[in-house]
Amino acid sequence: MKLPWFRQYGIFFLPTSLVGWLILISGLAYAVYIFIDIDSRSHSASDTLRPFIISLMIIVAVYSFIAWLTSRKPKTK
Repeated sequence: MKLPWFRQYGIFFLPTSLVGWLILISGLAYAVYIFIDIDSRSHSASDTLRPFIISLMIIVAVYSFIAWLTSRKPKTK
């Protein structure tokens, strides 16, 4: 891996390469899909938000883990 995919700014990870942007866009698209799917089967706002927030936390955790792994600088000998 020549270039890092993400750069860390505080607690946030911003993409710095095409692969990083694809991961970010994929995560956002999946979050929108999950929201629409949950909303189509729910009867109230709380029926929608509770499962969506749990799903969103999982998506953010996976994104952060991938970004953390690919933002570290390679060790030089």
